[in-house]
Amino acid sequence: MQSDDKLINGQPNPNSPSFLDLLNQTPPPPDTDLNKDPGTTRFTQLRAAWNASWEHGGFLHGRWEELRQAPQAGWHGMAHWIKALLALIGVCAVIILLDTAGDIFDATVSRMVDAAPATRTGTSAANGLWGVVETPLRSYIAHHTAGLAVSASAVFAFWQLVGWFGLIGGFIGSTGARITWTCWGAGSVLAVWSAAPADGRTVATGIAVLAWTIASTVALRGLSLRPVVSNFIHIPAPAPAPDNVHPFQR
Repeated sequence: MQSDDKLINGQPNPNSPSFLDLLNQTPPPPDTDLNKDPGTTRFTQLRAAWNASWEHGGFLHGRWEELRQAPQAGWHGMAHWIKALLALIGVCAVIILLDTAGDIFDATVSRMVDAAPATRTGTSAANGLWGVVETPLRSYIAHHTAGLAVSASAVFAFWQLVGWFGLIGGFIGSTGARITWTCWGAGSVLAVWSAAPADGRTVATGIAVLAWTIASTVALRGLSLRPVVSNFIHIPAPAPAPDNVHPFQR
């Protein structure tokens, strides 16, 4: 079989036959009886196409050569399907790591919270710790949405969604998401200060500020407050000679 699987500029030849083309073009074996079961004939043809695709110039042989040459070709020279596969694997790995990190974080916080005493009778330690920030926020939203057409639970869910948007978008590096995160955190702290009980207002606000600050290390990753100093020195162009100066003539 003639080989059409040569690389052109690091990419596979578009004229390289596909597996389905080989399946359609591969004739039945000579010993195949046309009166036999069509399913058996189709299976025999499929097996012949499979064997032909692994020959030099076949579809599977070409893909194997692309995979084998990928380390030497580098990212820009490897085939597009290998890039897509690596990108998909990377995204899946990031999702798994984030999910695992979230489970570990939740388990750690739960153990820390369970070790602390309950804040009030009938309230668990976990509800007491998270309630320091969550309860004033819910109370503030419920108090200020009494005359609106939307429920307080819907506003609270929207508040959480905005927070996740600012956190994830800020981690990616979006300027708008970081501005949203800053405004969202400042508004949350003010809501906790306004709705928290007077006796524990300072502690509740302090916990909200600390939680917001810790999360800001993720949302504001890479952001620097140092001024950028430019070393560019402007050198003015020489002034043109005046028109009234003429060379001396004898």
